[in-house]
Amino acid sequence: MDMSKDVLIVGKPPPGSCQLSQAMRAYGWSPLHADDLEQAAALIEDHSLAVGLIYLVSGNLPKLSSLENTVVDDTTQWIALVDQEPRDDTALSRLVSHLFFAYHVLPIENRQLDCLLNHALTMARLCRRQADDALVETQHHDDEIIGATPKIRELFRIIDKVANVDAPIYINGESGTGKELTARAIHKRSTRSRGPFIAVNCGAIPNSLIQSELFGHEKGAFTGACQRRAGRIEAAAGGTLFLDEIGDLPFEMQVNLLRFLENRKVQRIGSLDEIDVDVRILSATHNDLEEAVRVGDFREDLFHRLNVIQIDMPPLRERQEDIELLARHYFEKFLDKTSMTVRGFSNDALILLRKHDWPGNVRELVNRIRRAMILCEHRLIRPIDLGLERRRNHRHAVTLEQARHIAEHDVICAALARNRNNIQNAARDLDISRVTLYRLIEKHAIRRHCRHDELVQSMKIVP
Repeated sequence: MDMSKDVLIVGKPPPGSCQLSQAMRAYGWSPLHADDLEQAAALIEDHSLAVGLIYLVSGNLPKLSSLENTVVDDTTQWIALVDQEPRDDTALSRLVSHLFFAYHVLPIENRQLDCLLNHALTMARLCRRQADDALVETQHHDDEIIGATPKIRELFRIIDKVANVDAPIYINGESGTGKELTARAIHKRSTRSRGPFIAVNCGAIPNSLIQSELFGHEKGAFTGACQRRAGRIEAAAGGTLFLDEIGDLPFEMQVNLLRFLENRKVQRIGSLDEIDVDVRILSATHNDLEEAVRVGDFREDLFHRLNVIQIDMPPLRERQEDIELLARHYFEKFLDKTSMTVRGFSNDALILLRKHDWPGNVRELVNRIRRAMILCEHRLIRPIDLGLERRRNHRHAVTLEQARHIAEHDVICAALARNRNNIQNAARDLDISRVTLYRLIEKHAIRRHCRHDELVQSMKIVP
């Protein structure tokens, strides 16, 4: 990728300094000038600048937040022009180390500065190339499975490999990792892509209705059945049926599903006729189905029918390099440039995003980004806008007992989040009884009957 040798020079040189623009032109650079940060921001919006120079003179240093809000740009590498060594001044050292690619101490040494600028330009090219590579990956899998880490690239490879293998696929992973997105990506790349994709959340349908929802019913089959209705399985004929949260399927319904998988025929409630249905079955759950089979909560024969091919979704905490890429993707997706003043993330916010454990995975990240964009009153999103700064402040442990309290609280909240507040499954994950888990929930004042994002917000020390 070629980049022009434009360079933005921000600020005025100290008295007695040489004409920097003329010297830079001699080395092939095309300088642009901005007297202050406000002018610099306007130039940055109008030009795709790879490198910039900023005068940082003692006694007149801009605030860190001013630099962040005005000129810091992911695609631009900045060099500070300083009148003293940064290590001799705390404020200057903080600015330089926090925001700049390099610094050059005045007076200007033309050849040395040219060398620094060329290094900065090379780094800018590398960063943009990496961003473009990541964009290619995300465009290749345009179902919003975003990522460039080895685990996500492996997921992309598996999706492409199994898409045209017309066999049942079981997608295993924690809540919020993108299991349905993976199922949609498989369908889209399969020979069934022109057929329907029908998603059913087995845990969201009442037990009394799930047979009718899946297999359909005839008119008059039961009270309220005013007309014939095809089930979800029939509706997916020629395409893909995605059974989400298959681990929550009632045990008695597992027999009916197993029978369909064996003979590919459905029988509506109230009918004696069987209907042939050609459909591919994909299933997913955040539960450990092998453990459910072991304890007798899930049929072993059904598990083996569904688990011909297994795909394991990596949790977000295991792909930290993707966090910033995901954050920026959803920021751009939700950005309404006509009504929002927010234009990006502060460095502190990005650091905290990478440090967070993300028990709710990508779904939690998306919710935090969207909320932060709505609540943010500055150009850049700060930790407080994400709701992470408050948690960090509250979670400072002074004593060993407090540290134990924090650890116990976090483990319980994470287990509840993974299992969608299901006490039995969470207790099984923690290897404790349900009675013990109820006692610990009460001890830590954890609100169990709340939405997942509210559960994550509740994770703080109780005095």
